[in-house]
Amino acid sequence: MAEEARKPLPHLLVHGTASAEPYTYPRKVRGPAFDLPSRNRAEHGERLLAALSTVRLSLEELRERRAALGIAEDRGLYLEFESDPGFELMFKSLDRMRDGIELVAVRERGDIMLAVVFVAEGRLQKLERLIVAYRDEDDPRSGQAKNKKLVESISDIRRAALESFWTDDDALLPASGSAIWWEVWLRVGNDRSEVDSVFAEYAKVAGVRILDWRIKFSDRTVLLAHATPEQMSQSAELLDCVAELRLAKEKPEFFMGLNSREQAEWVEDLLARIERSDGDLPAVCVLDTGVNNGHPLLRDSLADEDLLTCDPAWGSSDHLHHGTEMAGLALLGDLTDPLSRSGSVSLEHCLESVKVLPPPNFSPNDRELYGSLTQEAMGRIEVQEPNRKRVYCMAVTAPDARDQGKPSSWSAAIDAACCGVEDEHPRLVVLAAGNVERSNWRYYPDRNDVDQIHDPGQAWNAVTVGAVTEKIQFDTVRFPEWTPVARPGGLSPSSTTSVAWTSPWPNKPDVVFEGGNGIREPATGFVDTDDPLLLLTTHWRPTERLLTTMGDTSAATAQTARLAAILLARYPSFWPETLRGLLVHSAEWTQEMLASTAGHSPSTGARLLLRRYGHGVPDLNRACWSASNALTLVAQDSLTPFEKRGANIATKDMNLHTLPWPEAELSSLGSQHVELRVTLSYFVEPNPARRGWKYRHRYQSHALRFAIKAPTEELDDFRARVSRDAQNEERGAKMPEDPGWTIGPRQRNQGSIHSDRWVGTAADLAERGHLAVYPVGGWWKEQANLGRWHRSVRYTLIVTIRTPAVEVDIYTPVANQVAIAVATE
Repeated sequence: MAEEARKPLPHLLVHGTASAEPYTYPRKVRGPAFDLPSRNRAEHGERLLAALSTVRLSLEELRERRAALGIAEDRGLYLEFESDPGFELMFKSLDRMRDGIELVAVRERGDIMLAVVFVAEGRLQKLERLIVAYRDEDDPRSGQAKNKKLVESISDIRRAALESFWTDDDALLPASGSAIWWEVWLRVGNDRSEVDSVFAEYAKVAGVRILDWRIKFSDRTVLLAHATPEQMSQSAELLDCVAELRLAKEKPEFFMGLNSREQAEWVEDLLARIERSDGDLPAVCVLDTGVNNGHPLLRDSLADEDLLTCDPAWGSSDHLHHGTEMAGLALLGDLTDPLSRSGSVSLEHCLESVKVLPPPNFSPNDRELYGSLTQEAMGRIEVQEPNRKRVYCMAVTAPDARDQGKPSSWSAAIDAACCGVEDEHPRLVVLAAGNVERSNWRYYPDRNDVDQIHDPGQAWNAVTVGAVTEKIQFDTVRFPEWTPVARPGGLSPSSTTSVAWTSPWPNKPDVVFEGGNGIREPATGFVDTDDPLLLLTTHWRPTERLLTTMGDTSAATAQTARLAAILLARYPSFWPETLRGLLVHSAEWTQEMLASTAGHSPSTGARLLLRRYGHGVPDLNRACWSASNALTLVAQDSLTPFEKRGANIATKDMNLHTLPWPEAELSSLGSQHVELRVTLSYFVEPNPARRGWKYRHRYQSHALRFAIKAPTEELDDFRARVSRDAQNEERGAKMPEDPGWTIGPRQRNQGSIHSDRWVGTAADLAERGHLAVYPVGGWWKEQANLGRWHRSVRYTLIVTIRTPAVEVDIYTPVANQVAIAVATE
């Protein structure tokens, strides 16, 4: 029976398991405690009113400067609000759109919080009235000063300067007179095109160069401008459309090619054994340096018409080697395996390529707006082959660490493409986590915990891939006394992590895959690598040699994209959210990973596991197949998270899933321990403007959570618990731990994919067949003026039950239930 239990069986796609129920937690949710500095009410009010008087006196000078440049006077102005050291601004209350007052950016300088607020023409008195009411009036309900929390959280008010709009690290702000490329974030207002043209007209007058490329978000447009700080300072002061300024990303660096060993006879043998599936195959679309499809292993899987480029002047061929090496791994995986073994090799997918990086003789600054460039690349291949299913694979990264998990224009553009906000066409994107520099491998593993995931790997909706290794064999003749850097099953020395990130940023990477190892010379600590410690792939110049080696997170990313494409070929009806969910759902931590957290508390250990290794190493068999004792149910469903009730937006639906459950079979196992794995995968619409990312200005459009009924819990009690948990999360309370879960809700609820394991008795699991998927807040709910609150959202719920290999079959009874349910639809 143990052998029969391993027989591969298709996962069960279940329909109609969810019933939508009216659901909301109480509208008034108390937030976390908000500390205020000690204030003398009269003195503090007078001081802030004096600051606003100073601002008002400068308005005439501002109008004169605008008139000199032909800019309309009624542009409003920007103010900067400052907190006391160690205290927060109540910036949510500074966002008063109906009063012509808009919060546009929030940043921190040490322990001081700073907020930039746009005040429309003629609306300065609104702020003055708030402060006067604080100074002179009491709130009849509380007996305290009116507007107390808002006004007392403010230490100072002044006209915003260039530094006020700078939301990157202060040290990156360029020196006076230095022209650089800026990311300019424009407020959309009521007319996106009008705002764009206003800035373009200013640029002409001021001598600022801007590119034609744009990235569009719900209430922001991002463009690239080449200017000095003086030019940008003038634009921020005189215009009413600049919301944020950031430094444009530097050109990504790729590792150089490694030594290779030509084995042309292996390639010919492999070509004779390759069997390609018939029909329209899904593709891995490689966004990189181009691909040279003249390689014999690539030419039949990558047609000339599927070789594209973002700029025709660049050409579509590979100018660097990296794209062709990625393509070989994305098509066939590590070539060591198919080349060295006998028997047929099945290919169920093909390749596409869009060149996104220019050759060296082109200026890199011409295409530095990477988010727009990535979207452009996707658009080109989708016009070329609009009906082909595909997985996007990109290992291009920007290796600076300034984002620290915060969204960038690049990562947010990828999130927007994944969720299909512009065209209602969701996409699966697989990204590299980025690499630790080779010179820093000597500090492994400590360096990996501080070298952070590279941009755009912080994207919530993409699959971000780190590197792990099982490779420890190397040439001990060439490297006597040397030792492997990483132990088998440990993190590759090249892999970056998100250990240094804080909440609310997602746990990254999502998964890890083989990325090779390094070796260390004990006497000096010098690190290097060797071909046996890397992966074998296709060489970019096949007329010179056919095989080369590759490693790091690029190699891991290409292999993960290959696995996703195989999944898509076997389950063509699965959504991108489902494919991402299965990659994570199939992943497991190695013993070496688990051992690395020894000595930590369960909560800290879970956090370290997730932020170093994601959910572990995905497995093709687990991702593709169930077994008689390992049942996987897949539910692709939707709900409407919010609705309008009067003037307020409230949560709307909770989906209660009644799953086909092997209740009798589990009950027969009694006290034997079994495992339940649950994964919830969905895409969010991004809102990347840096306005604090709390409550109203959260990055995610919405968030979903899952909860499973306890064995002795009545359904009504379960519903009440779900509502209570949602309320607690909204007010910042710690989520209660649920015994038996490996990660628990406190750690798993970061990002837009949530996966966890429960281990307990089979008898307990028999009574857990009800599972809720419910919404919590996001900017759709809290920014009703943007008109997104009524939208429905998709999600995928994946549930696996694993039992010991005993004389019990949990698959067949459930498969029979699913067949009956489908037949009666």
